Amino acid sequence: MLKKYNRLAKTKEIDRVFKEGGSAFCKHLGVKHLRNDLGFSRFATVVSAKVSKKAVYRNKIKRRIREIIKQELPTLKAGEDIIIITLPEIRNCSYIDIKKILTQEFRKSSLYKS
Repeated sequence: MLKKYNRLAKTKEIDRVFKEGGSAFCKHLGVKHLRNDLGFSRFATVVSAKVSKKAVYRNKIKRRIREIIKQELPTLKAGEDIIIITLPEIRNCSYIDIKKILTQEFRKSSLYKS
């Protein structure tokens, strides 16, 4: 579980990232990001019912993504609001595949420290 201050939870803040933020997408998932004025990054994960009708499976994907974020957090830039949007193709991916894809998208979005 991510620490509370690393979670992006308010609808207003999420909408701002969707409207004003930059993005990087592939066929499995997308990353929307926007600079914030805080000294730490915040994350949100979106897994729609299009990925799976079963909430158990959607929650499993969210848990995997949160764990990857927790591992990558020390190497990511501070002060970013980041939303990970999963697409239906993610159903065919294992944990290792998701980690590889997510790190590629972070790299594409220049979210790693230099």
